[in-house]
Amino acid sequence: MRNLSAKWSGDRIELAAMFAFLAAVILFFSIAAPNFLSLGIFRSMAFQLPELGLLTLAMFIPIIAGGLNLAVTFSANICGLAAAFVVQSALMNHGIVAIPAALLISIFTGLVIGMLIGAMVAYVGAHPILVTLGAMILLRGIGETVTRGGDISGMPDVFEVIGHGSLFGIPVPMIIFLAAVGLCFYIMQFTKLGFSIHMVGSNPKAALFSGINVNRVLVWVYGLSGALSGLAGFLMLTRFNSVRVGHGESYLLITILACFLAGANPFGGFGRVLPLAVGLISLQVIASGMNLMGASQHLATVAWGAFLIVVMAVRAPFQTKS
Repeated sequence: MRNLSAKWSGDRIELAAMFAFLAAVILFFSIAAPNFLSLGIFRSMAFQLPELGLLTLAMFIPIIAGGLNLAVTFSANICGLAAAFVVQSALMNHGIVAIPAALLISIFTGLVIGMLIGAMVAYVGAHPILVTLGAMILLRGIGETVTRGGDISGMPDVFEVIGHGSLFGIPVPMIIFLAAVGLCFYIMQFTKLGFSIHMVGSNPKAALFSGINVNRVLVWVYGLSGALSGLAGFLMLTRFNSVRVGHGESYLLITILACFLAGANPFGGFGRVLPLAVGLISLQVIASGMNLMGASQHLATVAWGAFLIVVMAVRAPFQTKS
């Protein structure tokens, strides 16, 4: 079994590149944007980043397996709706007990949705894009039917501890995101499942001949993606004190952008969690810096897209399908 230093070696080039990119972005905005280097700005970024970060992790794992999950945002919405419905129906007066209950309901709902998607991809043989596109439309329709186009709001006040609280000066949403990053890093780098995910993404036929149960791996790939989406849905519920179909919908393409920016191979098989986390921070810095400069969010999206095109053009010769 590979030792710790060998497992780290694969991360070093991408991680160094992402840190260099982050440093350059921070340096640019520290000069161009007034008051950028302030505690308030960094705290604001720490509250804004986690939802996008969790949804990006949910997108990242299927991409490494050679697939895609276009349903991550609507999975998050449905998970948040499920948690909000249970809390309002039975747990409004149960104080802090409502928090772990809502968390477990949201993650479990996402896990079930993801595993059903994974079963369609694995055992039916349907293309992941078509399956997840259909799931996205289905989940959106279910959410709009349940809420009648509105939202569910009015969670217990204790939810603010998660959505707007801090622990040792660090926003709780950021702590949750960092914990998810650590868990995904461990799974992808140090477990048999993580190794199998990379193998399936690199060459599913070779993985099958190597004794890997490819169908089971794919079910777990989308199950993990759904669970991370459920965690994102729970976090959005606590942050906004409400949930509705469409929350976070604009994040979908950005999650794909962030994965490729951080070096994930669009054909599957390669990608590292730590460079992804640093790349996400870079994107948030760009958005916040441009906001301070008076630019619109639309212009920030233009900048993100331009970075993606440049990065993909540079990496294209090294990421051909074997």
